[in-house]
Amino acid sequence: MRTRLPPGAVRRGLSGGGSPAGAKTQMASARRLYRVGAVPELKRLRADDAPAVLAFERANRAYFAASISDRGDGFFEEFADRYSASLAEQEAGVCAFHVLVAKDGSVLGRFNLYDLEDGTARLGYRVAQHVAGRGVATATVRELCRLAAVRYGLRTLRAATSRDNVASQRVLTKAGFVAVGPADPVDVGGKAGTWYEHDLVPQP
Repeated sequence: MRTRLPPGAVRRGLSGGGSPAGAKTQMASARRLYRVGAVPELKRLRADDAPAVLAFERANRAYFAASISDRGDGFFEEFADRYSASLAEQEAGVCAFHVLVAKDGSVLGRFNLYDLEDGTARLGYRVAQHVAGRGVATATVRELCRLAAVRYGLRTLRAATSRDNVASQRVLTKAGFVAVGPADPVDVGGKAGTWYEHDLVPQP
């Protein structure tokens, strides 16, 4: 299953406010986004995505480690087994994994739903360094929220982020999440954090 992000969704995900200067900033950001990979496509994870996902994780390892705990060498050494296990969880309906793919086939981000049960799930995502700050994460989280309601029948999404990860907090709030309380450090890589929730509105 694939979903091509509509241009409007990308523009709505960009920051800049409602002023003329903000509008110019939004348009400039949109032009940069399209140069990166035209209109990105959000699709459900498949077995043949493994090479692109591994390349994404390797290329952005240092960037991710600056804001969340590093996964360690073991993650890469055991990647094939971990990937197969993820696909098995998805097949069982426990999780739903998605990748945001550029026109050239490279992965721009990973957007996942974990622990699907009783109409709720936990959201996790990460985007490549070269598209960070361009509205990609916000637009895609919004699209995944839509899919969570119409495709997976979910009513509520939860997400935890560390208190020093301001960029992630902005993405969540722009996508409709609200802070609901502190998160245990075990949920955010050993750091103090906050849980966010989003009550989804089913769409036709």
